[in-house]
Amino acid sequence: MGLASLTHPTVWRVLLLALTLVRLAVAARMPLSADEAYYWVWSKALAGGYLDHPPMVALWIRAGTAVFGDTPLGVRLLGPWAALAGSLLIARAAEDVWPGRRAGIVAAALLNATLMLNAGAVLMTPDTPLLFFWTAALAALARLLRSGNGAWWFGVGLAGGLACDSKYTGVLLGGAILLWVLAVPQGRVWLRRWEFWAAGGLACACVAPVVAWNAAHGWASFTKQGGRAGDWDPARALQFLAEFVGGQVGLVTPGVFALGCCGVWHACRRAWAGAAEWALLAAVTLLPACVFAEHALGDRVQANWPSVILPGAVLAAAGAGVRFWRSACVIGALMTSVVFAQATLAPFALPRAADFTLIRLAGWSDLAGAVYVAAATQHADYVVADEYGLASELAFRLHQRVLGVEPRWRFFDLPQARIAGQSGLLVRSTRETGPPDPRAWAGAVPVGTATRSRHGIEAERYILYRVQWSRRGPAPVQLPQPAPPVLGKG
Repeated sequence: MGLASLTHPTVWRVLLLALTLVRLAVAARMPLSADEAYYWVWSKALAGGYLDHPPMVALWIRAGTAVFGDTPLGVRLLGPWAALAGSLLIARAAEDVWPGRRAGIVAAALLNATLMLNAGAVLMTPDTPLLFFWTAALAALARLLRSGNGAWWFGVGLAGGLACDSKYTGVLLGGAILLWVLAVPQGRVWLRRWEFWAAGGLACACVAPVVAWNAAHGWASFTKQGGRAGDWDPARALQFLAEFVGGQVGLVTPGVFALGCCGVWHACRRAWAGAAEWALLAAVTLLPACVFAEHALGDRVQANWPSVILPGAVLAAAGAGVRFWRSACVIGALMTSVVFAQATLAPFALPRAADFTLIRLAGWSDLAGAVYVAAATQHADYVVADEYGLASELAFRLHQRVLGVEPRWRFFDLPQARIAGQSGLLVRSTRETGPPDPRAWAGAVPVGTATRSRHGIEAERYILYRVQWSRRGPAPVQLPQPAPPVLGKG
């Protein structure tokens, strides 16, 4: 099969389905990260919001585990299918804006060649639903531009609201759309149409539960996320900006990053000339890029945060008719294959600093086994951790009593643990400086250590303490236990 034949509609859809099956296999095989385990805890205590993010990721996990149980595949089930649906939507959007040029296949191919999308397809984080709903909103906008039918604003409003329910970054989509409507004559027409305003109301209705939850919890989540804005650290600004750009080159992959930049530049030039569709693409890419660049002037930007720039960038690249897109896709596919292999099979014994899959994914089962043995040896009534990701991992893997003791847990509808007079086993990373909090634990006695490792390379070391709760620290909560598997029951 030649490269040219890959652009045949049937062929590329078959390839996309095959890629989805590969992602499902990787999602089932790959160990759960600490963040994913934390979001799994969310799914057991559904609410209108959480301290860190809105609730969409918890709803997606709840849906997946309802099908495949409390397993890695259950937690991640909707990710690969969202990537498939998002790819079809981005292709449809490109065909709506540039019909007859096969731009849709180029846009979908570039999107699927990125580590950004592939990581989001096999790791369940708030970025996974965010990227899907952002893409769905762009597809609805593209159909609006092509048809002129105001009913498509309802699709935009629904998808935009659900994007905000996924991650607060979704508000940038609303800002970009409003900027486009105000700046472009073709957009200003909609200011006089009721559909535009009704779509805004629909988006607000979607976000209402998040606002209500914040109002009932002292605006905790809004304050936490909003507190990151406006930082300024001139001494490290260049370092943070370089890390921001470097992270995007790595996650978007070098070829797709270069083509995306060319596409956005082309969009800006055509927007200046008055082309409405190009102005929209410029708005939905440049506004988030500027926000994250401003953030990098004062603090580090995590590489996954700017994922929302990607759909508009690949649409712009496809519309600009970029060359060498096949080569960029091959490079991206090779990079993704290496990462998938390392995350699931770990064929390479890489140094810790060079292997993020080791740091995030490796050795959790061995750690849980060591903790289980130590708890039995110490006759511990419970296992507890004072770091939310570690506590969540232990809760997901240990079919025994696991507690969380951290101020953030007070925002969850989880039962308080009654442990007065009982002894427990505290698991604490050596990254934490100093002894366990004496306000929470009386007479903490080290009883051993445990490690997470792979191929003999240490990911993280932990100290195990025998403890008793002193009642002066945060009240511990009982974390959920995995539901027993359905298979095998008579």
